[in-house]
Amino acid sequence: MELKIKAVSPKIGREFPLPQYKTAGAAAMDLCACMEEDVTLAPGQRMGIPTGIAIALPSPDYAALVFVRSGMGFKHGIGLSNGVGVIDSDYRGEISVGLVNLSGEDYTIRPGDRIAQLMVVPVVRPELVQVDALDETERGAGGFGSTGR
Repeated sequence: MELKIKAVSPKIGREFPLPQYKTAGAAAMDLCACMEEDVTLAPGQRMGIPTGIAIALPSPDYAALVFVRSGMGFKHGIGLSNGVGVIDSDYRGEISVGLVNLSGEDYTIRPGDRIAQLMVVPVVRPELVQVDALDETERGAGGFGSTGR
């Protein structure tokens, strides 16, 4: 498949790279912070960070998902303010990454820092069928923790 990427900032391709897969086995490509100067997230603070790019998914059969980079989350307590970003096939605006500082310390994002990952996935849009009962399973309606620790 082909993913069209538009630079909405003149810095893309000059100062900051287009999104790229860092290894041959990478499932997602890195997104960089496209900004003029450092920004610091205080503990508990949320902020939208621009990436300088927009994309055109080829059809409603695809969506793009934005995830925080593992190291930012695990090592520094930085997460996405909405958990996972979903980019619909018909969105054409700049991708912005909503970050939140879940740690107890300030975290500084510098221009060009890799701040998130972008993964393109297939979308299945099932036909909804309302029924009076669902088929039985071993788990049934057991919720959180019902299958053990």
